[in-house]
Amino acid sequence: MLQYFKKRAGEKGFTLIELLVVIAIIGILATIVLVSLNTARSKARDVRRVSDMRQVALGLEMYYDDNASTGYPGAAGTNQWTAMETALEPTYISSVPSDPGTGSYEYWVATGNQSYGLKATLENTNNA
Repeated sequence: MLQYFKKRAGEKGFTLIELLVVIAIIGILATIVLVSLNTARSKARDVRRVSDMRQVALGLEMYYDDNASTGYPGAAGTNQWTAMETALEPTYISSVPSDPGTGSYEYWVATGNQSYGLKATLENTNNA
């Protein structure tokens, strides 16, 4: 029975050890690729967050230009994201963006409604 598994002269094929080595190398490469993809996805979500904040800021500036006497939408002291959504959609922004991950965006108005702050939490803290 032992002779059945031996390579005979002139036969082509791979040994079990060769197959295991190749499978191990493929597994290591697949792990590296998956780790790289997760990093790329995280960076992509951060880029989208920054882009969303710029889009909202542009919509707020257009709103302010049209309503300079009343200032920016919302009341001072609390997160006014829903008030801002109501004021901007659909005239200034077709749809106000939402966070692509599990976080949320924030919009704060200063007393007097003449300035505001936008907040998005980035996954990569080294991102500018």
